[in-house]
Amino acid sequence: MKSRIDVNKNLFEITEEYPVVISVLVNKGFNQLDDETKRKVFGKQVTLKQAAGLKDLDLDKLLELMEAEIGKNSSKKSNGEKIKISGSLPCPVKIPMTEELEKAAAELEYEVELDLKSASQGLEWLQDGFEEIQTEAGLSDIFISAGFDLFFDKNLMDRFRRQDVFKDATGITELNSDFIDADVDLLDPEGDYSVLSIVPAVFLVNEEELDGRKIPRSWEEILSEEFANSVSLPVSDFDLFNAILLNIYKAYGREGIQKLGRSMKKALHPSQMVKDGGRKADDQPAITIMPYFFTRMAKRFPHMEFVWPEDGAIVSPIFMLTKKSKNKKMQPLIDLMASEKMGKILAEQGLFPSVLPEVDNGLPKNAQFMWPGWDFLRGENPGELLRDLEAEFNKSVEVAAV
Repeated sequence: MKSRIDVNKNLFEITEEYPVVISVLVNKGFNQLDDETKRKVFGKQVTLKQAAGLKDLDLDKLLELMEAEIGKNSSKKSNGEKIKISGSLPCPVKIPMTEELEKAAAELEYEVELDLKSASQGLEWLQDGFEEIQTEAGLSDIFISAGFDLFFDKNLMDRFRRQDVFKDATGITELNSDFIDADVDLLDPEGDYSVLSIVPAVFLVNEEELDGRKIPRSWEEILSEEFANSVSLPVSDFDLFNAILLNIYKAYGREGIQKLGRSMKKALHPSQMVKDGGRKADDQPAITIMPYFFTRMAKRFPHMEFVWPEDGAIVSPIFMLTKKSKNKKMQPLIDLMASEKMGKILAEQGLFPSVLPEVDNGLPKNAQFMWPGWDFLRGENPGELLRDLEAEFNKSVEVAAV
């Protein structure tokens, strides 16, 4: 049977006509298509036939996969039902988790639209226009993402939470012992939010840049004058940086934010530090604050030491919100997200500790966590507070640079 896809069309044209094939092409190695801007630029330069050649793929088999995805979604569209899942997933686990969701969706009698991007792209694409949404009908059915600002901003997602739109349906009633032992309660007492996992912020210390100073073992030491102009912070990792701002403010107040600004030497993405190996140079930071995941890649450098903060790795939870009105229909998808399979993908492939009791997170002994708590998150307006704290931080960086 002749394919409906013209192999001589470019990838942008094909994905515009058949958006459902984006996930197929991403899973075959065309990660550029997962980013809207890159999809437009890169996609217009390469035809499907050329793309198959670039990756040494069997063009007929690729067409077969793409046709199957189009056909599957076309048959489901006939009943008019659709569940939309939106948000972001950390880069190390995005592909395997998306693949599991796609497999589950293929078994359901309704269409599932996955609008999940890499966390590195931030959440601006999801937040744009959010304030104009007036009713539950304008929302996606499931939201998944790390970070606090979107979910707890009183003018964004929290506006609908207060209207009783969301309800946790994961059935998770007991936490992993890693969190119980650390006395950190990630179970929402009001039963609105689901927490699936966390992204911990830890230290990577470049011993060649310490200049006689002892290795810092706590956030308190990082904020000390001794480490002024010595720290790289993940400013571009919006979810994690926001978690750092909130937790430092909760623990140390505005003075803590000012000291954090004083400590920053540069905003360096952890992947760049790992790539360079932190070799001695005039502008190298002594400490890099990074997601725990990146410490796995830094082990090959003997002069770099990983430190789990004694006062707790700062926590950026991976939240999930599900519409109460559709939870019954969506239960298979919710069960998958809260399954041991997904928990192991998060913990083992991403080093993002799972909340599930049955998952071995492999964390350092007696690992502690810094987490603001549900009372703080509901009592404050984290969206507005974060904008204020970011301005305070930036001002402190400017003052320290003078």
